[in-house]
Amino acid sequence: MTKADRRQQLLDTAMEIVRDHGTDALTLGALAESAGVSKPVAYEHFGTRAGLLTAMYRQIDAKQVRVLLDALAQSPKRLADIARIVGNAYMNCYVTVGPEWHALSAALKGDDQMETVQQELVDGYVAIYQEALAPFTRLPDDTLRLRCIGIYGAGEAIARDMIRGRTSLGTAASNLTALIISAVGEPA
Repeated sequence: MTKADRRQQLLDTAMEIVRDHGTDALTLGALAESAGVSKPVAYEHFGTRAGLLTAMYRQIDAKQVRVLLDALAQSPKRLADIARIVGNAYMNCYVTVGPEWHALSAALKGDDQMETVQQELVDGYVAIYQEALAPFTRLPDDTLRLRCIGIYGAGEAIARDMIRGRTSLGTAASNLTALIISAVGEPA
């Protein structure tokens, strides 16, 4: 098995462990045993338990980014369409990532490495939003970037309200879409 294939096998096995038994059951030793490899193999790929959890978190996020980028690439180039894609993708992400995403995030709370990873992911989404929205505004780049940070923050807050059952997926997505449209200001 190639190194990349082994890493993917380990990540898949780790995801099964988290899904079936929670993050507390996931150690590099338990992973090695479940995957049928020696402990040094698991340590070679991830270094630490936090390294494993972070790799799993990144993998889940990478799938969501691909979905968003694919949708943006296929979209008509109108502000309302771009805003709707971003609003829907944000809320659908919360619904489709599954409980593993939230468990991983909770397990890594307070970990310096995870804080860095989460900021990288936020920066990545802000850059995607900025690039997608730039053709529809006269805002200077720095202002648009700050508004995209605000869009991300609004998405987080609305998604939490949705997860708590206080609003529906459709209502959450449409309200984030409306915020995005209003955030970019006057059309170019």
